[in-house]
Amino acid sequence: MRNLQKLAAGALEEVLAGAALHQVLPRRLQQVQTPGERGALQDIVYGSLRQLGRLDAWLDALLERPLTDPELGWLLRVAIYQLAYTRAPAHAVVHNAVSAAGEGWRRGLANAVLRNFQRRRAELEKIADALPSARWSHPDWWIARLQADYPDQWQAILEASLLHPPFTLRVNARRGDVAGYLQRLTEAVLPAHQSGPDAITLERAVPVHSLPGFDAGDVSVQDAGAQWAARLLDAQPGERVLDACAAPGGKTGHILERSEVDLVALDVDAARLARVQENLDRLQLKATLIEGDAAQPDAWWDGRPFDRILADVPCSASGVVRRNPDIKWLRRPEDIAQFAAQQAVMLERLWRLLAPGGTLLYATCSIFHEENEGQVQAFLARHAGDAERCPLPEPLSDGPLLPDAEHDGFFYALLRKT
Repeated sequence: MRNLQKLAAGALEEVLAGAALHQVLPRRLQQVQTPGERGALQDIVYGSLRQLGRLDAWLDALLERPLTDPELGWLLRVAIYQLAYTRAPAHAVVHNAVSAAGEGWRRGLANAVLRNFQRRRAELEKIADALPSARWSHPDWWIARLQADYPDQWQAILEASLLHPPFTLRVNARRGDVAGYLQRLTEAVLPAHQSGPDAITLERAVPVHSLPGFDAGDVSVQDAGAQWAARLLDAQPGERVLDACAAPGGKTGHILERSEVDLVALDVDAARLARVQENLDRLQLKATLIEGDAAQPDAWWDGRPFDRILADVPCSASGVVRRNPDIKWLRRPEDIAQFAAQQAVMLERLWRLLAPGGTLLYATCSIFHEENEGQVQAFLARHAGDAERCPLPEPLSDGPLLPDAEHDGFFYALLRKT
């Protein structure tokens, strides 16, 4: 456990210095031997980032003066997370953290902090609950933005963003249906329930290759909220379709599972585009893959208009922070306006590629108004003569799909070129 604590502490230090979690964690996971250890390390890192605001408040209250050793600070946060949120034996957590702290005053301080955390737990909970950034474990500016955008729902959004994300599958409609795959999961003793038209959520996450038919393309891992994209785009047989910003290919595959279309999958990142091809190969589906920037179509577009375009644009990812908990600590308030400016350019450039009568689905995994409703309203004001907004079905008819126990947060707007 001592090694896991040190690896987790090092990962947190790297991430909070500005490195992306999806780049940091794999290197750390390679340093442990068993699947159980890898699972524990991943849980500690993700969980500590989800609850970092609370861990910071607790540590501040337990220290008599500011800590001058950052490495020890991250180790203490990891150990406190384990004591508060995992089933690891408390005596083992404390013993191993104290041993990992080093010699001299570091060892004594680690022992005192962790023992005091156990003794003062009730008092520390009250201290954290009094601080918004600790109570909700989000930056203050983030909380304020949600309060402004969702005056009646901001607390529920923040609560959902602290949950462990659901493990959800998309059933390949070419190879089966939800009822049939639920039966296969029952036979495999994997409890699950339907959570969308094509979605099944398991009670617990399992290695994907242990899922019945996964390697054959019968199912894919995809959040239930993300699965709305292909359904709303509603591409019809024979149509020419563009999936802009396609990587890693979840929505690309879903579009092709639903209909025989001529699909172009575009992404600016060649490495991520390779993942799209891997997913298509597993699903036994075909698309034309193009490396290119959706904001610069002159460099890659052949001049033939598209009947449907999925514009799944870069965004703050504020709707998926429980899956990517580093995002809320690395984002800055000014980032949102920068994303909105990038989205506006991309939307304008992609609109030129759409055939008259065609539809463009604007999609983000953000829940911030500036990137969503504000963006669409501004676009419609600029395009009063050639754009109209199409109504969406429930549960999307009232606005963004806000995160809850069943799905992450997403925004969709369907725009028709008149």
